[in-house]
Amino acid sequence: MMEWMLLLGAGACLVGCATNGPHVDRISRKPCGTAPDGQSVEMFSLRNAGGMQATIMNYGGIVTSLRVPDRNGNPGDVVLGYEHLDGYLKSTPYFGCLVGRYGNRIAKGQFSVGGGSYTLATNNPPNALHGGLQGFDKVVWKVLKADVGPDGPRQVLHYVSKDGEEGYPGNLSVTATYTLTADNALRLDYKATTDKPTVLNLTQHSYFNLRGSGDILGHVVQINGDKFTPVDATLIPTGELRPVEGTPFDFRKPTAIGARVSQQDEQLNFGKGYDHNWVINKPWGELVLMARVVEPVTGRVLEVLSTEPGVQFYCGNFLDGTITGKGGWVYQFRNGFCFEPQHYPDSPNHPAFPTTELKPGQTYQNTIIYRFSTQ
Repeated sequence: MMEWMLLLGAGACLVGCATNGPHVDRISRKPCGTAPDGQSVEMFSLRNAGGMQATIMNYGGIVTSLRVPDRNGNPGDVVLGYEHLDGYLKSTPYFGCLVGRYGNRIAKGQFSVGGGSYTLATNNPPNALHGGLQGFDKVVWKVLKADVGPDGPRQVLHYVSKDGEEGYPGNLSVTATYTLTADNALRLDYKATTDKPTVLNLTQHSYFNLRGSGDILGHVVQINGDKFTPVDATLIPTGELRPVEGTPFDFRKPTAIGARVSQQDEQLNFGKGYDHNWVINKPWGELVLMARVVEPVTGRVLEVLSTEPGVQFYCGNFLDGTITGKGGWVYQFRNGFCFEPQHYPDSPNHPAFPTTELKPGQTYQNTIIYRFSTQ
């Protein structure tokens, strides 16, 4: 128990515990500061019997730490971020957060739905990105539950996005449930309803480095996708679903991130590397394996599963040494990568893409799983 209290720091208190002993399912919470609107922010630490630990704030639903054993059983933090709330309030490239209402980009911040036309903030000029100036990553979520549930320690968050917030129509009620499962997976289940037709594309934005330091170029990636959505110079999809065969985007066989990321290719030039959506080979709504990542030095393996039709693979091309994160690590170019299960970018403006429209009476559901093992 002493080890657990040291991990959490002073002020920690036990909320739920399946049994006694060092290797059990449990969850703890502690205060960690105040949001700009005056609301209190708490940090929740979920730990499973396999020795994996996830630390999550109710501000932005941010995964601030994810400790995973390597092949020798030594735990290490595999996500980028800050040690304290202040860092996330000052500057963050969406480290570890819940993203909404619309993950990724909407061209020129404009779309139509339900017979109305809507304009969003162009916070990634000339486009809208990740929900706007104050998306779901910058609000305090209400904690409905923090306990050990049937599938493991969990944190159930809820947020109501009011009609017109960030330019989006409809009062949107969203529940996000994080669960740390017995098979060493961090599972995220979204549910949402609206009272007006709206668009919705929720995802999760953790930056991973399975080695825990340095660049991610040696990580070996496999993506279950035969096509991707090429983009223009502003990273908006052209509407084409382009085969990956014969391109640097072919990860159907395990390939190191660094193997082709520096090739002379128009799409790589637009994104400064990989920052694109892959079309996943799957039936609509089915939970499947999207991607698998192996880090050869530590032996850590990450599998990404989701019900979404696409996944954005981003390899930290805009990290530039201006952010100092946990442990004094200065985050440099390509020190982290993201796999963001999602609908395709700018779907509201591409009728041929899978729809992101949510209507009254419908329930939006989305499952994202980050599952860890070693080899």
